[in-house]
Amino acid sequence: MGSASGAPHSPVALITGGGSGIGAAVARQLLEAGYRVTVTGRGEERLRAFAADLGDPEDLLTVTGNAADYASVESAVGRTLDAFGRLDTVVANAGTATHDSVAEGDPAGWTDMVLTNVLGPALLIRASVDALRQTRGRIVLVGSVAGFVPTPGNIYGATKWAVTGLAENTRRQVTEWGVGVTLVAPGRVETPFWDGYGSLPPGHLLTADQIADSVVWAIRQPAGVDVNTVVVRPIGQPN
Repeated sequence: MGSASGAPHSPVALITGGGSGIGAAVARQLLEAGYRVTVTGRGEERLRAFAADLGDPEDLLTVTGNAADYASVESAVGRTLDAFGRLDTVVANAGTATHDSVAEGDPAGWTDMVLTNVLGPALLIRASVDALRQTRGRIVLVGSVAGFVPTPGNIYGATKWAVTGLAENTRRQVTEWGVGVTLVAPGRVETPFWDGYGSLPPGHLLTADQIADSVVWAIRQPAGVDVNTVVVRPIGQPN
């Protein structure tokens, strides 16, 4: 596709939580594929460092904001449309985990986790769907294997079960408008997600770029093709 910088016909993607991990990997791959990309995140310094690391390309817009706040999400969509004139893909990637259990964990962290992981993707869909109808674009939700496989006390997993449901519920509404929906559900991935856990989990882990490969593959399917659910585990992860 080439990187026709700023070309009005080149596709545009908005990625929440895109300053690190999976979101950043998706952003890099899409920029390389000739997309114009908006990346959002809570940390302005992290976003600035991400852009600087890429050489501050003019096809990258960074927007500081909270994925669980509708005014913030609306603003990010509006700024993307103002800057690039269209929107073809949104990737609801922002997520957090408290790494504790429903019977023994600290409820203080649960509200933020539920709002970011469940409300956040719904707000992104609501804010972007009119623009996506115009381009017959795609919604990508980053879920988790934890949204398919129950594990003891896993309240983070419960938020990802909600994302699994949101993906299919959304597809059933927006497919009539020509908008595609893909749920990408990673297994264990080596990203800053594990920072609060104290250490990386045991065994082989996927890289953020390996998950990004699946996201970008789904985004770049031919017109009329809707890949709906992609579960990606590292070899060696049994559940």
